[in-house]
Amino acid sequence: MRRLALARSVRSSTRIPLLQAVKTSIATVLAWVIAGVALPGELPVFAAVAALIVVQPSVNQSLTKALERSVGVVAGVAIATGVSLAFGAAGWIVIVAIVVAIFASWALRLSPTSANQVAISAMLVLALGAATPEYAALRIVETLIGAATAVVVNALVVPPVAIAPARSSVQLLGTAIADHLEQLGAALRGPIERSRLETLMIEARLLRPMRESAFAAVTDAEESLALNPRRGAVGPAVEETSALLARLTPLVHRVVGMTRSIRDGYEPDLLDDPVVGEIASQLERAGHDLRIIVDTGLGTVPETAAEPPLLTAPVAVPRANPDHWILIGSLLEDLRRVREEIVGSD
Repeated sequence: MRRLALARSVRSSTRIPLLQAVKTSIATVLAWVIAGVALPGELPVFAAVAALIVVQPSVNQSLTKALERSVGVVAGVAIATGVSLAFGAAGWIVIVAIVVAIFASWALRLSPTSANQVAISAMLVLALGAATPEYAALRIVETLIGAATAVVVNALVVPPVAIAPARSSVQLLGTAIADHLEQLGAALRGPIERSRLETLMIEARLLRPMRESAFAAVTDAEESLALNPRRGAVGPAVEETSALLARLTPLVHRVVGMTRSIRDGYEPDLLDDPVVGEIASQLERAGHDLRIIVDTGLGTVPETAAEPPLLTAPVAVPRANPDHWILIGSLLEDLRRVREEIVGSD
């Protein structure tokens, strides 16, 4: 068991995309070559390290990493140079520079990535070369070359747009909501055991983490569009997916509330009220229509081939049920809001 735990701590369940590994390799080689030609005399380690770090899944993330890396290197090199000029070339000044870098990053409220870069850069400058102003300036230029090379490579070599995971997550959520609406309708058509009601409640609550997963996937897709040359081609699909998720979100809350109401207020004689049968019918119709919206919204089914919607006018109540009027009224109000989300308000 301990071996398994150690293996999980150093290995990921998924690999980085092969394209990203290829881009990282290309950027690192190019940064090494460019920096080596532009700044002869030293191994372009800082350029290669910058390229390795800056290549990210999206261009926007690459720019963020480039900024963090550049700020960290400039601050680290400056600290290393100052410590070297103040205390000379003794070996212990490396530790002094690292400690100064840590507290300087804390004082400046740098991000964790930039803070780490400050300390690492200060250590590398003192360990790899004489910390003179000229050497410090060359290392900063070298880092900028590596970071710029990585950003350019990431932008030019088919920047990925994370649209597929977003569409898949949103479709999964929409289908799950539609399924649950139909199951609630079935629960109101005939006698149902208490254990089944508890199961429905658990399934309803699981819609919330599904919604959070879909939100994270859509956020990643939107972020991957930033500064991406493919934005014009893929952007509308991401916007449609985001709009569909916004439409599904209130339905998650509504379905959870309806399931809780049915679980808490269910009694066998509830089914004797004809209004309950109409509510069941409308819930099943809502599930059917929601599938149409999800499929057409994501383009999985052409709009011309989709089935016609089934939702009819809101349910009319001739008289209040003396025993279950609170539950029935609550379900009717929730059903009205579900209908508004699916077909729009009248």
